[in-house]
Amino acid sequence: MKKILILLLIIASCSLRTISAQNENTADSLKNELKAYKQDTVAANILLKLSTYYLDTNLDTAFYYANQSLLLSEQIAYKKGIGSAYQSLGWITHQKGDYLAAIELNKKGLEIKEAKGDKKGMAGIYNNLGNDYKRLGNYPEALKCYFTSLKINEELGAKKNIAQNLNNIGNIYSSQGNYPDALKNFLACLKVMEEIKNKKGIAASYNNIGIIYDNQNNYPEALKNYYTSLKVAEESDDKRTIAANYENIAIINMKQGNYVDALKNNYIAIKIAEELGNKKSIATGYNNIGKIYTKQNKFLEAAEYLNKGLSLSKNLKSMEEIKFSYNNLAELDSAKGNFKGALEYYKLFIAARDSLINIDNTKKTVAMQMNYDFEKKQDSIKAEQLIKDAIAQKEIQKQKLVRNGFVGGFAVMMLFAIVFFTQRNRISKARKRSDELLLNILPEEVADELKEKGSADAKHFDEVTVMFTDFKGFTQISEKLSPAELVNEIHECFKAFDHIIAKHNIEKIKTIGDAYMCAGGLPVSNKTHADDVVKAALEIQKFMADHLQQRKNEGKEIFEIRIGIHTGPVVAGIVGVKKFAYDIWGDTVNIASRMESSGEVGKVNISGRTFELVKDKFNCIHRGKIQAKNKGEIDMYFVS
Repeated sequence: MKKILILLLIIASCSLRTISAQNENTADSLKNELKAYKQDTVAANILLKLSTYYLDTNLDTAFYYANQSLLLSEQIAYKKGIGSAYQSLGWITHQKGDYLAAIELNKKGLEIKEAKGDKKGMAGIYNNLGNDYKRLGNYPEALKCYFTSLKINEELGAKKNIAQNLNNIGNIYSSQGNYPDALKNFLACLKVMEEIKNKKGIAASYNNIGIIYDNQNNYPEALKNYYTSLKVAEESDDKRTIAANYENIAIINMKQGNYVDALKNNYIAIKIAEELGNKKSIATGYNNIGKIYTKQNKFLEAAEYLNKGLSLSKNLKSMEEIKFSYNNLAELDSAKGNFKGALEYYKLFIAARDSLINIDNTKKTVAMQMNYDFEKKQDSIKAEQLIKDAIAQKEIQKQKLVRNGFVGGFAVMMLFAIVFFTQRNRISKARKRSDELLLNILPEEVADELKEKGSADAKHFDEVTVMFTDFKGFTQISEKLSPAELVNEIHECFKAFDHIIAKHNIEKIKTIGDAYMCAGGLPVSNKTHADDVVKAALEIQKFMADHLQQRKNEGKEIFEIRIGIHTGPVVAGIVGVKKFAYDIWGDTVNIASRMESSGEVGKVNISGRTFELVKDKFNCIHRGKIQAKNKGEIDMYFVS
């Protein structure tokens, strides 16, 4: 088996070297052509073409030539060249996995394209921005960019670009589990690609259609589409799609228990991804191989590949891959019998998943807001039409019988007044109800921004204080209670927590099972956040002590709580499409979680950073440097 695998890798390597040589020949001709031009627009465009030729073989070389084009274009004030260079640099940076940097580059390019009225360039950059936001897990912003790009491309009649937009929109719906809409967009994309005979596009469409069938466990149909895609991709030298197909076929091999073929196909996919410099695909390959080794009970090999995948995913800031890494690590620890470790990784998986698809059972705020806006618009149209009809009727009757016309007109106006005031009251009540629901799940400042702009921007906060609480032995205790008792107990505790943090101007972020998360110092920055959160933590500590004693007296099962606090920078914003949720991200959140898990029941455990901010106001006991999972040693203190 090893000999066969080595042979396949050698063949793949040779094939890639042959293609690379062909590209070098083309690149050589462009380099020769470049020598004939000096510092002019033609040279800038040739440099950009050179960058494009290296996209599939060497991203660093592609970046070099795009950057040279940018420098030359800026030197000669060639605006079109500057915009195109930024666009290329943004796409290459995306392929290298630095999505935040890619967004900044694309926005610079977009500003120039908009100033010049370059609609084709604008559409391309909006599409690229959508790709960046997708990788960061910001699906609402990604869809917004894709639909903007689609609208411009439809105005231009650019069929290839329309197909690309449809494909990307389908990918978002697929990531959200909306398979009917995803399949609808992929099939529409395939139709356009076949019309224009674009083999790379056809291959990508079949691959995406295969993924939908795969997600629905229709493996025969999925494999049929994957192999069709692979055949077309090989005909068109589309290495990126070739790698994607090997990766997807390997996933089905694994699901069907064919681990030998699954490993073989994953290794081939990783080999091609390494040649392309596609780090995201490499991370996916590591995750898949680790998952296969877990199923084979080869735990050391599994841990090696899964940790490599997680590390690379974190470097890429790819929430999708981070989510898969945590889930696979949870499965590994569970298979090893390390259920405590499995639970920790599962919590991280849930947090990552929630930040992508927002599965919390919150109010349907988006639908309510849209319904309200629609009803308001319809009421306004109806009211205007009533006025017009009433005036017209009044004039006709006036011409016939002045008195009857006056009486009729007066009656109509009175009726309209009643209708108008009734509708205004209903709109006012609907607005109040919508606002109440919105404020129930979003901070007031964010809700106001959402209503005003239709969206809310993510914001960076230099310093906030994050608190986590968690019940010790929750899983074991929950098995002894009825579902109703369990829910009532959690509700009673969390309701008390809500009242306490509201009193101290702290923002509730979310609950994850038996864990409660909140933060001080946002969405409006303040200097008292650390004091506020510690005060709230001590009140929660006292409430739980009293509550525990009460349950003991009643002979009921008791829940003991751990509380952890850390201070640092975070990014905060809205996630979700059908249901909004305000969430925060950053290493500060992870360390706060470690403060909770590294603490003791009934105590408030704070980090050294938080201690520096509150040491003059609270009695704190230094615990020393404590080992925190994946974070090394951290100074910790108990607050008394």
